[in-house]
Amino acid sequence: MKASLFILLFVGATFFVSKAQSQQLPVTTDTVFKELIGKYTFPDGSVVEQVEVILDSTGLSMTSDVGTSVLQQLGKDSFALVSFQGIVVFKRDEKNKIKAVIIDAMGYHLEGKKEEVTAVSNPSA
Repeated sequence: MKASLFILLFVGATFFVSKAQSQQLPVTTDTVFKELIGKYTFPDGSVVEQVEVILDSTGLSMTSDVGTSVLQQLGKDSFALVSFQGIVVFKRDEKNKIKAVIIDAMGYHLEGKKEEVTAVSNPSA
């Protein structure tokens, strides 16, 4: 009797824990994705000079002279570069602001810096 009760409690606890883990919030929200949006430039001589990260109705993607790929989230700042069988990792500075990107894809290792967005003033006529 005690063994049956123990087994029942164990199975119930296991179900409860697995259900709680499956209901955790996603790693990232659109707000965090928006931090990644922008242009990243690479040193002269790199396979690509620049990539742009965009967010649209289909999700996050990266585009360059060699093509466009969906970014499939692996962790908070790491993504699979689906079309090029690669990995993309965004780097943050001490203020937790995105400052760079590292791309490892198809045998290439690229490190690029995020371009700063400057406000455009609209002069009065």
